[in-house]
Amino acid sequence: MFLKHDLTAEPDAQSLLRAAEAAVRALPPAFPLDATVAVNPFLGQVQESLAQASARLARVAGVRVTQARADLVAQVQAGRIGDEDLAAALAASALPGKPESLGDLRARMHASSPEPRALPTLAHLVERVTGCDWPALIARSLGLWAAGHFDRGQALWTPRPGRGAYAAWVEWATHDLTPEIAGLRGFCAQVAEAPDTAERAILRASARLGIGAEAAETCFHRLLVDLGGWAMHGRWQLWQAELAGETLPVMTELLAIRLIWEEALLAHCPEVAGDWRAVVAEHGAGLDPSSDQVLDVILQGAAERAHQRRLASVLSGPLPSVGRPALQAAFCIDVRSEVLRRALETRDPGIETLGFAGFFGLPLAHRPGGTDALQAHLPALLSPALVSTSHGPDEASDRIAARASRAWGRFRQAAVSSFAFVEAAGPAYGVKLLRDGLGLGGAPLPAGPHPRFETALSAAQKARTAAAVLRAMSLTEGHARVVLLVGHGAGMTNNPQESAYHCGACCGQTGEVSARLLAGLLNDPETRAGLPALGLALPEDTLFVAGLHDTVTDRVQLYRDRPAPDHEADLQRAEAWLAKAGGIARAERARRLPGPGPDRRARDWAEQRPEWGLAGCSAFIAAPRSVTRGRDLQGRAFLHSYDWRKDKDFATLELILTAPVVVASWISLQYHGSSVAPQLFGGGNKLIHNVVGGIGVIEGNGGTLRPGLPVQALHDGAAPQHEALRLSVFVEAPRDAMTQVIRRHPGLGHLVGKGWLHLFALEEGRVVARHLGERADPENSWEMT
Repeated sequence: MFLKHDLTAEPDAQSLLRAAEAAVRALPPAFPLDATVAVNPFLGQVQESLAQASARLARVAGVRVTQARADLVAQVQAGRIGDEDLAAALAASALPGKPESLGDLRARMHASSPEPRALPTLAHLVERVTGCDWPALIARSLGLWAAGHFDRGQALWTPRPGRGAYAAWVEWATHDLTPEIAGLRGFCAQVAEAPDTAERAILRASARLGIGAEAAETCFHRLLVDLGGWAMHGRWQLWQAELAGETLPVMTELLAIRLIWEEALLAHCPEVAGDWRAVVAEHGAGLDPSSDQVLDVILQGAAERAHQRRLASVLSGPLPSVGRPALQAAFCIDVRSEVLRRALETRDPGIETLGFAGFFGLPLAHRPGGTDALQAHLPALLSPALVSTSHGPDEASDRIAARASRAWGRFRQAAVSSFAFVEAAGPAYGVKLLRDGLGLGGAPLPAGPHPRFETALSAAQKARTAAAVLRAMSLTEGHARVVLLVGHGAGMTNNPQESAYHCGACCGQTGEVSARLLAGLLNDPETRAGLPALGLALPEDTLFVAGLHDTVTDRVQLYRDRPAPDHEADLQRAEAWLAKAGGIARAERARRLPGPGPDRRARDWAEQRPEWGLAGCSAFIAAPRSVTRGRDLQGRAFLHSYDWRKDKDFATLELILTAPVVVASWISLQYHGSSVAPQLFGGGNKLIHNVVGGIGVIEGNGGTLRPGLPVQALHDGAAPQHEALRLSVFVEAPRDAMTQVIRRHPGLGHLVGKGWLHLFALEEGRVVARHLGERADPENSWEMT
């Protein structure tokens, strides 16, 4: 039995399908394990303010998007948030229902904040009547099917490969007796009679369920949220297709699948029809934030202003520069590099460090040795323009070795041969198990073969590429005899989310390939010969050397890909400085991560926290290093070297604001979302993780895919290690130039205008102005501080 529905009054089909598209766009993508990239979990809400997103996500997911009120009030009582911060946050808010005064704010903040509750689905309503946990049953059933359908090579067999999600599920569900055993009689037959396309299924279900166009968007969003990480993985597939200029119906198909379940449950339990009509009416209501949500957003803003006030006091002006540096070292802007850079600079006054995104400006797709598969080694926002490879001179042998390794792995894991493997290889394999179990295995980050461009670049291409990178790095003059290009990666064992600790600018890979390719390019005689015509020149005695910073152990490996006997003493001195700096960095990090040493953590199978990753990230600073040199930023700031006086037409400024700043905000907001809404955006408990499909992890042996960061990446068991704050971006550049960039790029405009990040202007290393965000008018976008 279905709701009575007047088909002559059926809402326009196009309106419903547009609502479905909007619901799809409201979800963030979840990248697979082999290339985990931090994604802004609020990507679908960036055109809304934090308060509006709070109202939306409370309705569809039952989560808050700010720190818990009790935690914010505790900061006020401890003096970390002062009256000036509260007053400023209150004055900056134009939300209706906000406190009338500072006194009113302080009085109201002590009231308890009700936990948000999502509107129920039909599965939840039927559960109340029948006592059967239909939401869990649906999650388990869909998760079992999705694990096989979306598998990326982990499974030895997948059902009906090559078919679309909707068609594949219909065939699966007509043979899955689990719902009928649980009491949903006739489910298989109903699925067999489902419409032939996902769009028709959505329209039929909307008609039968009484979902009108005004309620459809958040109603559909609610159902997609119910699919957890599986829907977000589908959103990633759509993301990848759109990067290639194509499209993919997978998200519409997943929505149709979930709606068919709702249809069946309403027919099974018509007693909930009245309650369901009330839920649909609530979905059709406006999305206005409640007074409690407004208050929490103001308190969140006050916490961020308090942090910005403390950071501004550290940025108190530039330090004087020295002559020709004794060593230059360019690191990724990753917050973990800040600790090592600061430690390295204490070794000698002549050491100069720089910050640049860890792909070092090379938009690469890389083909590792022994395979034709391409890995992206650039930010997820960009498309590769160059292809590199690590195939050795004996490519056939590499392929044979790689295929043998894959075949051996499949033999060990197959349903039948795994038993033969244990019987035949168990005793001999026990030596390896014992060695690895005791942490005596090989280096977690072994050096790979020397990479090269798959298609050789012409002399002109080499010079143009090198010039563009040098200008973007603000590294156009004053070069040292040795310039290090240091990418980063995280050496660890038995961690399915390892790629999340690697370089975000390299799409979840290490920075080794990019650093080695750029070093080779900048050392190339053809490159050097072509640079003067482009207005640049490199000293004859300057040598570029690639390196890799292991962020678990704080050790740096240098790649001597080119013989340089004239620089041997310089390189030995650099290695000694790096070793000393690594010891200082390890001692500093040990205060936050006590216990076994980093070498043990890198090799321990049972280690839940090999390192803290980017936990604590809160600021992005684009300025000359003299502005931040010697300042203890506690490993919480992304540091990008930038000198606007050398930036012709502000092209580099535009690149920084539209790429590294956006990526850093994604990272910051991923940690934010995993902290404040772990049930929706968090990765759950690592102790019960199981890898599924090579895609992600589930908790236990079934259910929904878990996106985001696990609790062990955010909490040490006694206290949180990440403070959920929106990113504060400090840029030393003319304010008018920044305003023009923001106006040219709507995506950046939403992040700044809607308050998903805070933008500040620096002059001579001091904070002088704050961007007004959506309060800005065309003539006055900045507020002087």
